[in-house]
Amino acid sequence: MTGSDIRKLLSQNIKYFRKIRRLSQADLAYEANISIPFLSDIERGNKWPHPDTLASIATTLQVEPVDLFTPKYTTDSETKTLINRISRDLLLAHQQATERVLHRYITLNQD
Repeated sequence: MTGSDIRKLLSQNIKYFRKIRRLSQADLAYEANISIPFLSDIERGNKWPHPDTLASIATTLQVEPVDLFTPKYTTDSETKTLINRISRDLLLAHQQATERVLHRYITLNQD
């Protein structure tokens, strides 16, 4: 793994965790006490943050600093696939629950 690979991994993971936490760049920058342009540069892989800044970003994202360098987190396409699968499962569960409630209602209200 090259330095460029590490920078890319860091930038992808920060963006990934930021989106999971539903934070805008402005929100994360404010909470981590850095500027929005600097955070944007980090997420694009153009700047390398100081270790104290990394610690602040990790704390704000509620992850360990090592998580920002761990290549196990999903890519955007994997995330979309997972969300679609969960959405389908939830929709199916909701439909089944609705059918059960309607069946009970009809059964109880038959004359």
